[in-house]
Order: sequence, then C-alpha cells, then structure tokens
Amino acid sequence: MLVVSYSRALIVLTLLSLLCILLSLSIGSASLSCSDTWAVLTGSGTPLQQTLVLELRLPRTLTGFATGGLLAVAGALMQVLLRNPLADPYVLGLSGGAAVGALLAMLAGVTGTLISGSAFAGALLATFLVFGLAHGTGSWTPSRLLLTGVVVAAGWGAAITLILAMSPARQLPGMLYWLMGDISPAAKPAPGLILLVAVCLLLVPIGRSLNVLARGPMQAATLGVSVRKLEWLIYILASLLTATAVTMAGSVGFVGLVVPHMLRLVLGNDQRLILPACALAGGALLVLADALARVVIAPEQLPVGVITALLGVPMFLYLLYRSR
Repeated sequence: MLVVSYSRALIVLTLLSLLCILLSLSIGSASLSCSDTWAVLTGSGTPLQQTLVLELRLPRTLTGFATGGLLAVAGALMQVLLRNPLADPYVLGLSGGAAVGALLAMLAGVTGTLISGSAFAGALLATFLVFGLAHGTGSWTPSRLLLTGVVVAAGWGAAITLILAMSPARQLPGMLYWLMGDISPAAKPAPGLILLVAVCLLLVPIGRSLNVLARGPMQAATLGVSVRKLEWLIYILASLLTATAVTMAGSVGFVGLVVPHMLRLVLGNDQRLILPACALAGGALLVLADALARVVIAPEQLPVGVITALLGVPMFLYLLYRSR
C-alpha cells in the first residue's frame, strides 16, 4: 500500500512537471498554443515552429528544470542533515561560494568543465566554513548555524563585489545578469539532468538511513547507521548539486527552501518520497518562474532569480517566525 501511494504521488508530480514544460515551451515573445507545441514535439509543425521550440525554448526549459531540481534536492539534503527547515544552499552561503568559484574561473578566462570544478570547490569550501564556524568547540544549534550561514553568505557577497570591481568592463553586464539568475544562454541541459537522475537513484535506496538521521545523529548511530559517512556524503552531494546549478543558471535563491517545505506539508517527511518529489517539483517551479520572467515585462526578460526571490523571501520569513 505504501509503495502504491508513493507511486501515485510521483506519477502526479511527473504529469504536472510535463504540463509545466509544455506550458513553458508555448510561452514567449511568439506564443504558441499547447496543441501546436505538442505537434512540434511529436515531429510535425512548421519549420519556424520547430526552430523556435526545439532549438531555442527546449534547451532553456530543460536547463531550468534541471537547475530547479538540483537546488531542491540540495535543500532537502541540507534540511535532513541539520534537522532545520530553514536550511538552504542559498541561505547558508553554498550558492555564494559556488558563484565566487565560478566568477574567479571566468575572470581567469577558463571555460567549460573548469568553471564547474571551480564552482564545486567554492561550494565545498563554503560548506566547510559554515559547519566549522557554527560547530566551534561544541555542537551547533539551528539558530547558530543559520546566523553563521547568513554571515558567511554576506562574506561571499563582499567577495563577489570585489571580483566584479576588478573585472574588465566588457565582462560586467554578462556577469551581473548571470549572478541574478539567468538561464537564457544555457544550451546544454544534459549534464544537469544526468546528475539529477543519478543522485536521486543513489539517494532513494538509503532513504531509510536519511529518515533516521533526520531524527538525530545519536538515534541514527544507535540504530546502526554510519553517521559520519552519511554526513560526508550529504556534504559532498549538496555541494556538487549546488555547484552544478550555479554553473548552469547563476545564483538562483530560495528554491531549496520553498520546495522541500511545501512537499513535506503535503507528502510527509519520508525521504524515499521527498527527494525524488523535490527533483520533480523543484524543476517544475523553476520552469514556471522562468516562463513568468519572460512575460512579465515582455519583450524584456527578468532574471529568473528575481521571481524565485519574490516567492522565497515571504516563505523564509514565515518559517523563521514559526521556528521562534
């Protein structure tokens, strides 16, 4: 019965995600009906429609889906590790560290995989800084960790400002727009999608261990969970997911905060369901946010990070108020 309920929830989320993708492919400066878009995806449609949908909108939409899924899963992992619904790669400074690493690589003139590697190194460094400073000589508390993350994120913001001040003027517009969350130039969603699927396949089998860890490390150790290894796995995976998302779309905030919390309200807190559900719902949310960013002030486009911040800031304040 439990497997059936999980399957139903994931099927519903999959259908909703496909609907969001279809809607995103239909919306833009030249709108198409959903039937026309579906015709293009099934192999028909005019050459102009095929170019518009398959070459321009589909890569952007899939990149947005991958980015949202990566951030949502990273946020869910951080919340399991910290047992705190306020944990999020953006709030805790992981996104800022990844952005600094990527910007330094861009400033050095490197491209491709080296940018992703630099972003991963920055995210991992941010993780160690936050947890190391919050832990100190004792154990961390949710409020202490949150404050440490906010301070470290502010430090990364200062580093980003310094990098921008040192950057050549010709690079500044693109770097600034990328920092606000921009998926318009993205054309290769495959690496992000592959990573998202691979991480979900890796995490679902250890969902029981994650459920136990969410109740506390002492209980997990008592029940035979290798706590230290599992925590290191979460550290590395959350950093990798965040770095990949930042490399693909810049600094997009609050997806990892909003999506896991909303899903837990509806589906409960079983990580075997929440983690793949976060991949689907996070992707769908960012796809819708990007579609909205394209039409709010059309023909101009807003950075997608603006839309997610407008959604995430009220949610963050609400959760902060509830956790007092």
